This record gives sequence, structure tokens and C-alpha cells, in this order.
Amino acid sequence: MDFQKLSPRLDNIGITASTLCAVHCAVVPLLFTSLPLVGLGFLANAWVEWGMIIFALAIGVYSIGLSYRRTHHRTMPLIMLVLGFAIIMSGHGLATGKTEAMIVPFGGLLIAAAHYVNYKYTGACSHDHKTYKLKKVE
Repeated sequence: MDFQKLSPRLDNIGITASTLCAVHCAVVPLLFTSLPLVGLGFLANAWVEWGMIIFALAIGVYSIGLSYRRTHHRTMPLIMLVLGFAIIMSGHGLATGKTEAMIVPFGGLLIAAAHYVNYKYTGACSHDHKTYKLKKVE
């Protein structure tokens, strides 16, 4: 399996999953009472929310971690990923109501941004078989 081809796909999945998680966390509290009326009551389930968080975490760790190790060796996407999940966890653990609905989506968007930065770094890097050479990022 060619990691250079797989990495952008994983980042696209990560961006999508993290953005959906952020939208879910921002919108569900506002629409909580009307979701069952339109057949979307399952979105308010805690299992759905934790499933999205775990999915985004798995994709993030795999994609950004491997890109860091194999390609670009830059810590910014890793820092953004960890900070994004820390914000989500602290939002769920320490905040309630409207405060939680504002903090948690920010964490999801930060994770999506981490994937975007990773995507740019991975696309800016090429390697030959002996050494890593960075192309100029435009």
C-alpha cells in the first residue's frame, strides 16, 4: 500500500469526520427537542457522539501520526490534533449547556484544521529512497 496516495484520502476523511463532529456538537443542542419529530432522534444519543469522537481520533492518530513519521516530521499537525481533542474532552467534562455547545465544536474544527495542515505538509514533501527532501510550500 502506497502511503503517499493513502495519506491525502485519510486527511480528507479526517477533515470530513471532524467537521461533522463539530456541526453535530453545535447543532444537536439547538434542535434537541425537534430531532425525534423528523426521525433524527438517534443523533442526540451519547453513543453517536462518542462514536464520532472515537472515529475522528482513530483517523487523526493514524493519518497524522504516520505522515509525521514517514513524510514531513513537523509537529504542528500533531499539536493541533492533541489540542483539539483536549478541548473536546474538557468541553464535555467541565462545561454544560451553551458553554459546552460553543467549546466542543471549536475542538472539532481544530482537528479538521490539523488534517488540512497535515494534508498541505504531506503534499509539500517528496522523498527519494535515501533522504527526505522538502519542496517549497506555496
